Amino acid sequence: MTDILPEPTAAESVPAYDRARLLAWMAENGIAQVTHDHPAVFRVEEGLELKADMPGVHTKNLFLKDKKGRLWLISAAQDTVIDLKRAHRAMGSDRLSFGNETLLWETLGVRPGSVTALGLINDVDRRVTFVLDRRLWEAAVVNFHPLANTATTALDQAAFRQVLKRLDREPIVVDFDALD
Repeated sequence: MTDILPEPTAAESVPAYDRARLLAWMAENGIAQVTHDHPAVFRVEEGLELKADMPGVHTKNLFLKDKKGRLWLISAAQDTVIDLKRAHRAMGSDRLSFGNETLLWETLGVRPGSVTALGLINDVDRRVTFVLDRRLWEAAVVNFHPLANTATTALDQAAFRQVLKRLDREPIVVDFDALD
């Protein structure tokens, strides 16, 4: 199944990894995963019914830019409240706003609605700082889009940490529920 989002224009580069290449990379690296196809989901609320039968913690992912131009990806449990006015201090960033679609495509190789921690595979220049909700760091199984919002990929914690290790990414783990 292909992503329903628009194809890149001539001025845009094509990311190294799309869904098929990501899943092939996982297989080549011995990373166990289960991917479920489903209709496109653009917001957490749209996918609640689809996710009900999938075990594990489901995620929401925010692509952000701070006042100094640094890029951030927050991956959190889907029901975690993220107050950007308070979160930036815990993350070590300046004031945050949402990153634009061009930056999202250039760095993570995804379109809005498909933002995912697995997009870090396309951030070869390491422009994006990865922030992870403590609840995901401690969950037995985590679920992310595999670079397309027409599927969900489940990874047990060992597999998720193997992905991060292979990508040489150490997340900043934040307990968003404990922010004051």
